Amino acid sequence: MATITAADVNKLRTLTGAGMMDCKKALVEADGNFDLAIENLRKKGQKVAANRSDRESTEGAAIAVVNADKTSGVVISLNCETDFVGKNEGFVKLATDLANLALNFKTKEEFLAADFNGITVADKLIEQTGVIGEKIEIGSFERLEGAFVGSYIHAGNKIATLVSLSANVPGAEEAARNVAMQAAAMNPIALDEAGVDASIIEKEVEIAKDQLRQEGKPEAMLDNIAKGKIQRFYKDNTLVNQDYIKDGAVSVSGYVKSVDANLTVTGFKRAALG
Repeated sequence: MATITAADVNKLRTLTGAGMMDCKKALVEADGNFDLAIENLRKKGQKVAANRSDRESTEGAAIAVVNADKTSGVVISLNCETDFVGKNEGFVKLATDLANLALNFKTKEEFLAADFNGITVADKLIEQTGVIGEKIEIGSFERLEGAFVGSYIHAGNKIATLVSLSANVPGAEEAARNVAMQAAAMNPIALDEAGVDASIIEKEVEIAKDQLRQEGKPEAMLDNIAKGKIQRFYKDNTLVNQDYIKDGAVSVSGYVKSVDANLTVTGFKRAALG
């Protein structure tokens, strides 16, 4: 039987992220064979993943990253079951490493099939499920491209956002970050009026009319009053029309135009946990 040293255990721990005792046990069972020990840890992950497949994974870390020339970005969430694990430094580092890898892929499916230190991302998630003992999975995967893309990660990694602007102008980086912060704080449902699903507006119109009827308003007035309420709905729920959180006297669109008269917000993505 091979002699298992502390250095061997540390090496396996570095490779897999597993605990010291799990690494030692895996090496003993594999008679010192690292490849077999890693395979055994992955098999353990598969068993744990199967047993926890019906668990909710609503905690974790949301991470947004942008490429070097600020023309594309990705926001992902690495989900787990408990806030304790989600705040762990090693877990957040894994989420960040995965987000940086995700920059290279257009879809979640391509990303999950990508190589991550010798195994696929999907297999890494299974491995970490066994290591951590909680269901670990990719929740959100959103990509954004534009003339200028900025990002924001809220304290605690519970919310991460991306925002794209129409041009890379002086002040674009600060503007994109500020608007990304707005998207994190105010949770808009769409960029502008055109992005709101018609069924949502129909529902809001009916709600508004029902309220007006209960207030005794004449039927002939309902359409006009409801239109005003829908405009308020757009103002509250679409990013460019919201009051800018750092200056309520202007909208987000107005703030961006104060940076450059021709500058507009062209898109946003948001991932949130908890």
